[in-house]
Amino acid sequence: MVYYRLGEPDVRVQRPCRNRPDRNSMPDSILLIEDEEALRMTLGDRLRKEGYVVACAADGDEGFEKAASLPFDLIVLDVMLPGRSGFTVCEDIRKAGLATPILMLTARARTGDKVAGLTIGADDYVTKPFDTQELVARIEALLRRAPNRPPGARDLYQFGGVRVDLRGTEATRDGKPVSLSAREFRLLRYFIDHPGATLSRAELLTQVWGHSGSMFTRTVDMHVASLRQKLEHNSKRPRHFLTVQGLGYKFRP
Repeated sequence: MVYYRLGEPDVRVQRPCRNRPDRNSMPDSILLIEDEEALRMTLGDRLRKEGYVVACAADGDEGFEKAASLPFDLIVLDVMLPGRSGFTVCEDIRKAGLATPILMLTARARTGDKVAGLTIGADDYVTKPFDTQELVARIEALLRRAPNRPPGARDLYQFGGVRVDLRGTEATRDGKPVSLSAREFRLLRYFIDHPGATLSRAELLTQVWGHSGSMFTRTVDMHVASLRQKLEHNSKRPRHFLTVQGLGYKFRP
């Protein structure tokens, strides 16, 4: 089943930054709750290319758990999910007192389903198959209308089981403190500020260490290996700090 249209012109529009007073401000974060793996990966990659930080969930229970425990700027929620349905997840999110904007994504086109979703707290409704450019535009519109997050909320960042306090320079994994050196924390911060981007060793040396040239590239490898050891659940099969063969590294939330 096709959920998105291929062959559309891939037009990139410079989106106005919302609540980003400087270049070091955190990008908006999106939780994508979708059980179809192909769509989850394709849409997740597209949103990352648009500059968003994207976390994913494959069923309703996992989606609600992440929505209730981690701060997101917007939730893209499929209706037909294993476990809790999208309608139930949306209703439970609102019952939990969360005002995070919710865009429901579904193959159902009946007016009654749309009304039901909007009635229980969804902010917008997109029917599959959809145009990805239109979906991105709707996401941006919702983010523009959303209220500002509380002061200090953007100093907190989460991926997987890791929680990073950027202001307090502290990190935890699965609720337990992780000891990071000052250089490791700066490297982690640079990865967080550039989600989805392929970063060369030379760039990391220049931006994190202040060095130029290639004589210290082994230093980068050692520090990335240390972050994997401390923050990945399986450092030998990393999910977040990825090697891009022959080019460098990529951080995937």
